[in-house]
Amino acid sequence: MSGEDGAVPVPVETPAAVVAPGEPMDLMTALQLVLRKSLAHNGLARGLHEGAKVIEKHAAQIVVLAEDCDQPDYVKLIKALCADHNVKLISVPSAKTLGEWAGLCKIDSEGKARKVVGCSCVVVKDFGEETEGLHVVQEYVKSH
Repeated sequence: MSGEDGAVPVPVETPAAVVAPGEPMDLMTALQLVLRKSLAHNGLARGLHEGAKVIEKHAAQIVVLAEDCDQPDYVKLIKALCADHNVKLISVPSAKTLGEWAGLCKIDSEGKARKVVGCSCVVVKDFGEETEGLHVVQEYVKSH
């Protein structure tokens, strides 16, 4: 169910990196996979300036907003742009997590993310390729 401000609340559990075959994928894991595929296909706009330009051009598929953003004007602007241009908005709990998913970090030799930069807003303009994660995210957006 949507909040009164239009953002879609998301469960808070942290996503597993790999989902066992045959098990349903949770929304956070699916969103992480969608953002990684989109990043690989140069389909992400990160941050307020890039994101607002993509939304204004009617090129946005979905918008992901961090709930822990401490700038109320930032949040109001993104939500208003999404409402004006009929773009679906998904909320995630942490800007650091969103920044890591959007590729704003260094990956060390062990595959762990280091020097993660927080990102309050990510706009998907191209999903890249169709994946199971994309279907999970699209079903979630349709139902909310």
